[in-house]
Amino acid sequence: MASIFMRPSFSCCSSRGVASHRKESRAPKIRRREVILRTSEIATLAAIFHFSGSKPNYLGVQKNPPSLALCPATNNCVSTSEEKTDSNHYAPPWNYNPQDGRRKKPISREEAMEELLQVVTSTKPDNFTPKIVEKKDDYIRVEYESPILGLVDDVEFWFPSGNKSIVEYRSASRVGSVDFDINRKRIKAIRLALEKKGWASESSF
Repeated sequence: MASIFMRPSFSCCSSRGVASHRKESRAPKIRRREVILRTSEIATLAAIFHFSGSKPNYLGVQKNPPSLALCPATNNCVSTSEEKTDSNHYAPPWNYNPQDGRRKKPISREEAMEELLQVVTSTKPDNFTPKIVEKKDDYIRVEYESPILGLVDDVEFWFPSGNKSIVEYRSASRVGSVDFDINRKRIKAIRLALEKKGWASESSF
């Protein structure tokens, strides 16, 4: 029976160097999404021993181009960095000074960040407990912990520099492949609360 699972061996003589060179030249470049997916798979294995999982090392503002990370191929993440045609993962950015006149006076980025923090800490649509774990002048990262098993989702908010009052975001589960739309519903609940303060989505969601 053991012989059934043995791989056949092939001998190489002088052509070994050529074959090796061809193999290296044909090796596909690892794409950005593939790196994220592979890291997520490692986190899933780690979660077998620790339900909260580990913080993905690709979180934060990416440099080339400046943006938040893309989502893995799994259906438990939404991000403004995705293509608009990706209905499973794309979500539109927010504007805290929309041009529709709902604000009588524009607010600063600092004021917008305070409004966002207030909504994040007071809105629990899925009963996950939010914890602000990182805060910079233009970036906020929140960990949402589930009341059961202690599963953790990472939610990021980024205020890009420029003339527009735009906020990019990303919400993703650390483990598993589906989330029953928890991340998308969470983002929607936060957006609706922010709209009461004068914010608006850049497009329909």
